[in-house]
Amino acid sequence: MDIRNSNVTTVESRPWFDGAVTPDAARKVLRQTYALLGANLAFSALVAGTVTAMGIPGPGLIVTLIGFYGLLFAITKFRNSGAGVGLTFALTGFMGWTLGPLLSHTLKLPGGAEVIAMSLGATAAIFFGMSAIGLTTKRDLSSMGKMLFAGMIVAILASLGAIFFDIPALALTVSAVVVLLMAGMIVFETNNIVKGGETNYVMATVSLFVSIFNLFTSLMHLLGFANSND
Repeated sequence: MDIRNSNVTTVESRPWFDGAVTPDAARKVLRQTYALLGANLAFSALVAGTVTAMGIPGPGLIVTLIGFYGLLFAITKFRNSGAGVGLTFALTGFMGWTLGPLLSHTLKLPGGAEVIAMSLGATAAIFFGMSAIGLTTKRDLSSMGKMLFAGMIVAILASLGAIFFDIPALALTVSAVVVLLMAGMIVFETNNIVKGGETNYVMATVSLFVSIFNLFTSLMHLLGFANSND
């Protein structure tokens, strides 16, 4: 979610239990996760594009927080049923709605279209690169979970401070930190699936989607600022 609006979000993965899931079962979860993630990314992009084209205003900070965490709670509750799959589209569509106004704002900036394109390209490159590491590394990455979660809490608090005290430099710093944290989250989440730490593809999809979303919005913030100073 847009770091400048303090909407950075995290989804904590299940405890690590390497060896409790067979390799075939882990690969099945990974395939299901990628299939559902791709569909959700496409749906969220469609919603964001529609909101941008129609100039629909964003839901505002309070509605955004209530909507996100409310839908996340519902997904967690129904994660083992078909309703959980449907709720992922409700969540990612809602997040696409919150992204629309940011895209509209960026497009109005000099070189805004290029900023969005570069952010998309960088997000894709980081996602595929970090996923490859998560899929192939032999290291035990379980210790990364708590560290990344703690880092996101600090980032959220810092982003709130940047908004309330109007400190642009702090907001940019937070965006840079979030890019690093989300890259780490993608590695951790992917490896967690492969090692059997996450066996529910619905929750795995939400975790990866949130990481990609935060990565993209933070890159747009950074590249937009850099482009405005050229």
